[in-house]
Amino acid sequence: MPAHRRAFTVAITCISRVLILRDRVCYALRIFRRSDQPGASVSRHSIQSGANRLDAAFVAPADGPARAAVLICHGIGETVEYWLPVQQLLASRGVVSLIFDYSGFGKSAGLPDWSQFEHDAVAAFDYLQELEPELPKSVLGFSLGSGVAAATIKKLAAERLVLCAAFASFRGAARLVGIPEALSFLVPPIWHAGESLSDCTLPVLIVHGANDRLIPVETVSELVAHCGRNAQLVVVPDMEHNQPFRKPTLSFWGPVIAHLIA
Repeated sequence: MPAHRRAFTVAITCISRVLILRDRVCYALRIFRRSDQPGASVSRHSIQSGANRLDAAFVAPADGPARAAVLICHGIGETVEYWLPVQQLLASRGVVSLIFDYSGFGKSAGLPDWSQFEHDAVAAFDYLQELEPELPKSVLGFSLGSGVAAATIKKLAAERLVLCAAFASFRGAARLVGIPEALSFLVPPIWHAGESLSDCTLPVLIVHGANDRLIPVETVSELVAHCGRNAQLVVVPDMEHNQPFRKPTLSFWGPVIAHLIA
């Protein structure tokens, strides 16, 4: 397991920084444009998670009452800035959201570690509870974040769970992105939905793009099976893996909003 942890830290650090650098070079004007939109109030926060301080962004409706709150656990190639358009869309429909950078991501201190990621999610949820104690709260995990969200959901006083562009196990996801079966023993055996969600009693919404080439939609049936009868699957036509946060539309986020405020 120590070898797995070292490999995880190195791999996640390298992959995340390469993807973020690629986006900064290729998509800077589109992804990192930060403009407040009517109806949304945006603020940055710092959250203590063990010895680390986490960077976080909180977005709430500026006009009218909030109806629900959600903690967002993002994917491997993102930081909080990527998700502002999604948060603004949620706010325009009455949903408060808090997104945080895991330890070792963006401006957050520390190093990437799967156990620390889970501690980070718990600390961020507790912070959201302090910010919005009266609102019903849910957890949303996207791609890598789906593993974090599922692994921590039993530790949180959440009412609902949303898994977007999600995988059934971390090892399975590694194979999907090119790790050969013979080398899968090098991937830590973590974030298996069969262990995290087999006895989950919360309503679970799974939203997946029909054109997701990183985690093909055909693989999602295993995840749905682990969630049991509380799971609802929505497949969004013509949607690729990263489109939900790069070009947020109600075709993807509409079902999520309906689930959060139900």
